[in-house]
Amino acid sequence: MEKLTSKLEDKHSATAKLTRELGLLGVFSIAAGAMISSGLFVLPAIAYSKAGPAVILSYFLASLLVLPSVFSQAELVTAMPRAGGTYFFVERSFGSLWGLFSGLANWFSLALKSAFAIVGMAILVEVTLQAVFPTQLSQWHLKAISILCCIGFTALNIVSVKHTSRFQVLLVGILLAILALFVFFGAGTVEAVRYRGFLEKGWLAVLATAGLVFISFGGLTKVASVAEEVKHPGRNLPLGMILAWFVVTVFYLGVIIIMVGVVNQTELGNSSLPVSLAASKFIGSAGFAILALAAIAAFVTTANGGILAASRSPMAMSRDKLLPSLLSHVNQRFQTPHISILLTGGFMITAIVCLDIESLVKTASTLMIILFILVNASVIIMRESRIQSYRPKFKSPLYPYLHIFTIIAYTGLIIDMGTVPLVACVSFFGVSAVWFLLYASKKVTRASAAMHIVERVTDRELKTVTLENELRDILLERDEIIEDRFDKLIRDCVILDIKARRDAQEVFREFSDILAPRLGTNEYVLFEKFLHREAEGATVIQPGLAIPHIVVEGEKKFDILLVRAIDGIDFPNYAEPVRIMFVLAGSKDERNYHLRALMAIAQIAQEEKFEKSWLAARDTEAIRNLILLSARKRDTNA
Repeated sequence: MEKLTSKLEDKHSATAKLTRELGLLGVFSIAAGAMISSGLFVLPAIAYSKAGPAVILSYFLASLLVLPSVFSQAELVTAMPRAGGTYFFVERSFGSLWGLFSGLANWFSLALKSAFAIVGMAILVEVTLQAVFPTQLSQWHLKAISILCCIGFTALNIVSVKHTSRFQVLLVGILLAILALFVFFGAGTVEAVRYRGFLEKGWLAVLATAGLVFISFGGLTKVASVAEEVKHPGRNLPLGMILAWFVVTVFYLGVIIIMVGVVNQTELGNSSLPVSLAASKFIGSAGFAILALAAIAAFVTTANGGILAASRSPMAMSRDKLLPSLLSHVNQRFQTPHISILLTGGFMITAIVCLDIESLVKTASTLMIILFILVNASVIIMRESRIQSYRPKFKSPLYPYLHIFTIIAYTGLIIDMGTVPLVACVSFFGVSAVWFLLYASKKVTRASAAMHIVERVTDRELKTVTLENELRDILLERDEIIEDRFDKLIRDCVILDIKARRDAQEVFREFSDILAPRLGTNEYVLFEKFLHREAEGATVIQPGLAIPHIVVEGEKKFDILLVRAIDGIDFPNYAEPVRIMFVLAGSKDERNYHLRALMAIAQIAQEEKFEKSWLAARDTEAIRNLILLSARKRDTNA
């Protein structure tokens, strides 16, 4: 029975692998498509009624306000490009309970917003049809259209990430082209008089409206959820996210400046499709229809990308044993998490049919801001943990001041949301805590980055290094490092962490005792060889670094021993003690590889801050990871 279970687990783990199919254009399209929907085609009318012409400033401030979270997400996602995005970052930073809450909150928020986008799309279809045919659709007709669209997007996501991203790229391309034409033709019809009394409603109204429209930019970071499916994530993810933020911000501001400049105050405040109304002012009824179709395309991109991103959260939580293992299963044919996608699509259909989506979306918006707070806090936790295998390709600027300011600003936005969404979020956390206690608490043993900080402050040693090793393996995959023989030796070698000051002859005897059984020889013979080698010529190659290396009897024998000596090892004729040692022992037939190993060590020792990182490593496993993650050239032919 145990063998059968083991085989099933191996088969499952083999299928739980996602393929990297998304390029820079795919990342940009998912991020951009997530921002251009109701925030541009519906919300400006409501925002204008609150801030007047200064709504332009509100959108600009909201764009700036989301930028720190873009930077934080970009840093975390380049260090940990794994499915689940925000869930994965928070879980590794704060621990499993907060990870479970963030994963469920991320899934709930994205799925609901996608459902809302589908409902909005159905309403726009109705408005467009009414412009051509004088007909009135019932509420159930609208829900039926929404359900059919939801089923279609779910099926598309199951079939292929590549097809989903191509569809997303096509829609976003069409959408941006239409908006570019809107800006081009509308720029010449703007009337300066409509900006009169620009700040008439005051800065407080501008700031409050910025909080209202902030969620318009919130979808930008959800592309992090599909990081595991992005090619060259260290480059494509931050570049795609920042490029999407810039392009969409420019279009938002351009469209709203023209909208305010061509539509009178009364019409704009009462319009359900303000951008389409603006287009009708300088293009006519054709402009209204074209922008209505653009709005439909925008809702489609939000819904399609939302299912893609939301479905990765249950998958990631399932991998970490916080949810049932079934949700992490990857379809062998399509290489997509089909069960997680079906769960997400089913939840969205239920929400469309049964729930008051608009009220729930307010709660989802509050959850999204809480997740942004956790993301910014995660950057602080990961950096202060000083885990050596946390090596983001992109680093968030102005650390930690920008992150602390952002956390405070987002807290103010949550307070402004009102009591009901806040109570709902607290209840959501309560449900997550109950599930964690009843189901997941006994299944998870991984220490979070926060525990590494506690360890450093309290001087208590953690019993597990799974997080460091996990981050190491993620980086090896991210940088497409193919391990060579030297890496394999390092994974299996003994590492000594010597605390007190020692003499070279004393440590040579210890080396001999360790290496003798591994090399199948006598420890006294090894000891004499170490002494003889040192007498022939000193093995200290630079201050603080020594590479004792000997030849042993036999064939096909080679081993490495690593040493850190914080207080130093005294070598004859050297005033400065040695603190770093690479000990090599191999048979004569391995002489060629002996030279290759010395070349690998030379490359490692020349890396920037090598000595500082070696001496600062928290334990022997951190030293091992330091070598495995080195940027040296791998010799895969050895």
